[in-house]
Amino acid sequence: MHGALSLSHALAILFALLTAFTNAVALTTQHIASTRKLDHTSNWRLILFLFRQPLWLVGWFALFGSLIFQALALHFGPISEIQPLLVSELIIALLLRRLWIGQQIRRLAWYSAIVTVLGLVMFLVASSPRGHASVPATSTWIGPVLVSLGAVAVLVLVAQRGSPVRRAGFFAAATGVTWALEATFIKATTDTIAAHGYVGALSHWPLFAFVIGGIVGLFCEQAALHLGPLKVSQPYIVIVDPVVSVLLGVWLYSERLQGGFSHLFLASVGFVAMCVGVVVLTQSAPSTMKAEVHRL
Repeated sequence: MHGALSLSHALAILFALLTAFTNAVALTTQHIASTRKLDHTSNWRLILFLFRQPLWLVGWFALFGSLIFQALALHFGPISEIQPLLVSELIIALLLRRLWIGQQIRRLAWYSAIVTVLGLVMFLVASSPRGHASVPATSTWIGPVLVSLGAVAVLVLVAQRGSPVRRAGFFAAATGVTWALEATFIKATTDTIAAHGYVGALSHWPLFAFVIGGIVGLFCEQAALHLGPLKVSQPYIVIVDPVVSVLLGVWLYSERLQGGFSHLFLASVGFVAMCVGVVVLTQSAPSTMKAEVHRL
């Protein structure tokens, strides 16, 4: 039994890291493809141009792969561990910028990446999230889903007014909440498929919730990216997602964090350090994918 649990834990971590890697590949390839030609005056010409770009299509394949990997990771591991691990996407993207594109990365960005990794490891080791084997009953979902959707609705409503930066921040926060809720839908859908098969999943609600949640998340994310630069929206998404994921994991799946003051204190310090690292990293990383020379 212990060996099986250890294998499941290892698979969860592996698939979570593969999710982060494919997300980073998707972001990098699609950003490069979409900025190769800037003289398009209409959206349909830009779309036709992108469909002729192999890198842009590779990005979509990577996104599809990340969805599969995330579903597998959430099937084998707790939400409160998997979602924070996805923060490593930022570090992988930074490595891709340096090794693939050949960008010069500021020392501050590397230092903040190290702080992010150390904070993430400290949080996971100190909190030691553990999952629950049973699937939540349908009635158990009502409270968490209503609270999450209410938070998203309030954030989207507040994002209708104010400066572009302020609006982007609120849309990004709504995106983080939505992606955390979407993770629970992915886990529920995966568990439903495992229990009833692909055809049987069509007669259960998690699959449809997963589709709707994905649409809402994409809307909020695209709104955030359209209104403000990536360095504004990315920190909110990356920080809010794991925070809400941990809360939903504990609330829905009865996931447990390591008890005791010392463990909770170290986990809190690690999480705060990770958040600080994320903010500094997103502010100090190059703003474009062009291989420009930056002073160190």
